[in-house]
Amino acid sequence: MRHSKPTADEIQALIDGQMHLEGPLLPILHALQEAYDHVPEAALGMIAETLNLTKAEVHGVMSFYHDFRKAPAGRHVVKICRAEACQSMGANALSDAVLEKLGIGWGGTTSDGLVTVEAVYCLGLCACAPAAMVDDRLIARADAARLEKALEGAA
Repeated sequence: MRHSKPTADEIQALIDGQMHLEGPLLPILHALQEAYDHVPEAALGMIAETLNLTKAEVHGVMSFYHDFRKAPAGRHVVKICRAEACQSMGANALSDAVLEKLGIGWGGTTSDGLVTVEAVYCLGLCACAPAAMVDDRLIARADAARLEKALEGAA
């Protein structure tokens, strides 16, 4: 994953690398996100032009899928499930506590760039709600202390 600002040529090369696929829009967005940890704003017009779509159509697809970011995430990404099963087991109180402690809102990143908190709508742990994920580590029966411990272990 690169952290420098991508050039137009680099973006176009990633776009062109997916053009052999049927329905290349999602693979293009995934390739950009993988390369830059977000989909650069400059890429939207280039994607639209290459695929003969409007920029609004590309933006619509990108905004429909919550995993695509407009800006790079923090060093660690905390995902907290917002689905009904997790809400019924305290996910709202958990997320309120985490967001307040970090001083950010949903989708926000701490000022030091260490943590981004994202909402997800099912991590597949409904029987062990509330569920969360720190980076790629699932946490069942999550609470603020378990999330804090997972973040400390990820540092």
